[in-house]
Amino acid sequence: MTSSDAIERAKDHFARLLEAQLLRVDQIKAGEDWADYSSLKPIIIGIVGGDGIGPYITEQAVRVLKFVLADEIASGKVQLREIPGLDIESRVRVMKALPEDVLAALKQCHVILKGPLTTPKKGDKWPNLESANVSMRRELDLFANVRPVKVPDQGIDWIFFRENTEGEYVLGSKGFNVTDDLAVDFKVITTPGTERIVRLAFEYAKKNGIKRVSAVTKANVIKATDGKFLDTARRVAAEYPEIAFDDWFVDIMAAKLVDEKRRRDFKVIVLPNLYGDILTDEAAEFQGGVGTAGSANIGKRYAMFEAIHGSAPRMVEEGRAAYADPASMMRACVMLLRHIGFTEQAARMEMALDICGQFECRLALTGRADGATCDQFADYVMETLQDPNLESRAKGYAKL
Repeated sequence: MTSSDAIERAKDHFARLLEAQLLRVDQIKAGEDWADYSSLKPIIIGIVGGDGIGPYITEQAVRVLKFVLADEIASGKVQLREIPGLDIESRVRVMKALPEDVLAALKQCHVILKGPLTTPKKGDKWPNLESANVSMRRELDLFANVRPVKVPDQGIDWIFFRENTEGEYVLGSKGFNVTDDLAVDFKVITTPGTERIVRLAFEYAKKNGIKRVSAVTKANVIKATDGKFLDTARRVAAEYPEIAFDDWFVDIMAAKLVDEKRRRDFKVIVLPNLYGDILTDEAAEFQGGVGTAGSANIGKRYAMFEAIHGSAPRMVEEGRAAYADPASMMRACVMLLRHIGFTEQAARMEMALDICGQFECRLALTGRADGATCDQFADYVMETLQDPNLESRAKGYAKL
């Protein structure tokens, strides 16, 4: 193939991508109203077990969720529904990241609790399918990935608003080899896509009395896409004069999160997709690692809640899946409960997780046979939830 032929082929490929992205911009602009969970009966929570350690930790998170929502489930206010067909074997069988029947079943739910899914990578035993996570976020328009990190004794109380449907990931499987020597991938940032994630971050800050929002880019180098994200963030920030706005380059923010003198200053952080993925994993280490951190994927109509870590196939291969830490999925349940309006239940579950995982730590979760199993940890959390003095107990630990 000549260079001119390769360039023409690349032009055709790029033109098709641009057509699809311009259509997506129009769809974002059209918008839709936010779901009103208070008017729904039942609120249907879809349960996706996932791959690897996913079914193990999801099962224990669901046990605790059922315990917390026992009255609501009994009265028909809430219904839990298993959604099969998203494990890697099923996806490979039909050679689709998100099979049509599974997508249809997901759309019959209002919110989804999802265990980690395996994303095939070059060199492993699976075909190179697109990430099911990315596909779900796109198909359900879950544009906001919200990840809180809280370590009270270090003064850390961060919440990250990561844009979920753009950046490097939206076309992550659409890059191509122009020639044997040249590979090209794409990054996409849109004005309406950026505007809605930044506005969500500012609205959260406004509702929770937070006086600072920080944006993260690399706009000094990635001038078109990151420049658009930053310019749009500044424009939205001007509508919230009561909230201070600042911006940071991603490399400096990565450093400041480990700076004991500065990290307490950050509260709400809004950032594009890839930077959000990396920095939230870094941030989770302060809380005890990615195994302890939950994540919300929010759209106007649907919402999905998950752990921020992967499926850990090595733990399964080594026979250690039963010792996986389910706290990440349980933290995701806390976010789910808050999202659908059960704030009291969410607060109690969060206090129990703080006691069991950060303060009291009566059981050690090591990921190996020398530690507790994930079902033992779930028992510990439910036992703690039954304590009538739970709130005062949690406050007492937090003051230490």
